Amino acid sequence: MTSDLPDQNLDLLAQRVDQLIHEIDHLEEGPRNKALELKKAIEAFHKVGLTKIVQRLKLDPRGKELLFELVDEPGVFALFSMHGLIRADVNTLAARVLEGVRPYMRSHGGDVELVKVEGDTAFVKLHGACEGCSLSAVTLRESVEETLTTQLPQIQRVEVVPNAPLNGMIGLDEITLLDENTGWIEGPRAADVPPGRPTRFDKDGVSILILPLNGQFFAYRNACAHQGLPLENGLLDTTAGTLTCPWHGYSYDAMTGHGFTTSQSHLDPFPLRLENGTLWIRPV
Repeated sequence: MTSDLPDQNLDLLAQRVDQLIHEIDHLEEGPRNKALELKKAIEAFHKVGLTKIVQRLKLDPRGKELLFELVDEPGVFALFSMHGLIRADVNTLAARVLEGVRPYMRSHGGDVELVKVEGDTAFVKLHGACEGCSLSAVTLRESVEETLTTQLPQIQRVEVVPNAPLNGMIGLDEITLLDENTGWIEGPRAADVPPGRPTRFDKDGVSILILPLNGQFFAYRNACAHQGLPLENGLLDTTAGTLTCPWHGYSYDAMTGHGFTTSQSHLDPFPLRLENGTLWIRPV
């Protein structure tokens, strides 16, 4: 029996969805809210059906094997992840928990970044008002520890690691002249980078991956640490701050490039600077 469904490219379909979401965001408030409400209703409808399918498959040994095989498919993995049908690893869970405490910390001039989780210990970096020994800094650090250990029982301790320069936006004091003689190359305009999904930029034989995340931009060599395959069609989760490889499901911290799937894997970061609306990248 042959399928009547057209053989459509998954990447093209995903890009079409992203394009439509982007267009919806620019509608007037009334139509935009209706469109987003319809989107949520359709997703909820699909989630009920997918959940029943997964539950039935789990009841049969062969069904479990099929589920594991299906999850290896990037499209199925992305679909299950979107509907919360795949249990996230502890690194992803910790990143999501920190997203909840981040507004409070930013309101007090601080910020927090998850480095990794090893065993029962979460390693974090603290920025802004969180650094130092003042009473406010101590209070913010204690807030991070209490939030993580309360919401994630598997985490018993929180360790603060020293700050080092990150790959993302870097300060003016770290900038020399922005031209190709100093190693910087002119990238795309920030306004031309679609929100919520990776963008590929090629220059002089180097493929660069640009990740827009919560008003910031991060640049990496466009190669998964697993097999070196390109990542521009990967799944960027702006809530969890993660990037998932579309080929074999390897997951990374979008802000640091640290690998969640294996502790040895990481993306190669590039310094990036936003100057007069243009992104400048320095491949290293």
